[in-house]
Amino acid sequence: MSKITAAITAVGGYVPDFVLTNKILETMVETNDEWITSRTGIKERRILKEEGKGTSYLAIKAAENLIQKKGLDPKEIDLVIVCTASPDMKAASTAAYTATEIGAVNAFSFDLEAACSSFLFGMSTATAYIESGRYKKILLIGADKNSSFIDYKDRATCIIFGDGAGAVLFEPNEEGLGLQDELLRSNGEGRDFLQATYGGSSYPITKETFDEGKHYVFQDGKTVFKNAVFNMADVAEKIMKRNDLTNDDISWLAAHQANKRIIDATANRINLEEDKVLMNIEKYGNTTSATLPLLLFDFESKLKKGDKIIFAAFGGGFTWGSIYFKWAYNS
Repeated sequence: MSKITAAITAVGGYVPDFVLTNKILETMVETNDEWITSRTGIKERRILKEEGKGTSYLAIKAAENLIQKKGLDPKEIDLVIVCTASPDMKAASTAAYTATEIGAVNAFSFDLEAACSSFLFGMSTATAYIESGRYKKILLIGADKNSSFIDYKDRATCIIFGDGAGAVLFEPNEEGLGLQDELLRSNGEGRDFLQATYGGSSYPITKETFDEGKHYVFQDGKTVFKNAVFNMADVAEKIMKRNDLTNDDISWLAAHQANKRIIDATANRINLEEDKVLMNIEKYGNTTSATLPLLLFDFESKLKKGDKIIFAAFGGGFTWGSIYFKWAYNS
């Protein structure tokens, strides 16, 4: 009997309608289009503006898109994982609400949070459940409403982040396709450099901290950039060497869309040509947990059965990693 592997068999995605362009940001903070584009590669980002709608709204929309495209009966879904750094609320599970709203009434569900590495870690988690043999259909969603904790007077962060969601369906595969290998890492010493400090249990929000804007995200850009460049490229190179892969073997690099220069550095480290690098950062900015599935959503038509993909991500915590993956279908 062939070994069961975990393959992606469907992709969905969603981004809000409102487009926050660099030109609009020029009217909000001291910045300009050339400065933003040259340093990040970002031209615009999508923002969820509707009152009372949060990350679950994005997740539900991405899931519904996948379900419609796949012709999937939601009752057949065994597990729903929502990877997010911006859950709807404390305590109540965003994944549980998402599963109920899409009709996945037979699924259990949970949130998974590892900052910008959340979806990458979610791929590992979904794979383990599939390979156990107990579960056949796992819906993995990466979704974030980053605008909910961005200070739009802080040009260091407001130019970077956007809102969006992507979803993939993991199913068993007996052709050896899907997740082949993974190299995942974390280092808690990095949390001082990228965090939304107030609002968690260590630092509850008070009127004073709210008035001071301490609930917004903080980033030490230079330190995060330096660590992201080194670590993302390092694990991508290591996983290729561990699997005896050359740049000729790799069909695509799917890297977390945080900064074009970080993506370029990772591609250069593994000697990968520019036309093999999936990139949509110019349209969406950094959507945190959603960047990797949105890459698959945008470029699904280019992905062919058997394509060898290197996934890589880096996020707060610090968290980072790389996954070697074989694509399972032609769209």
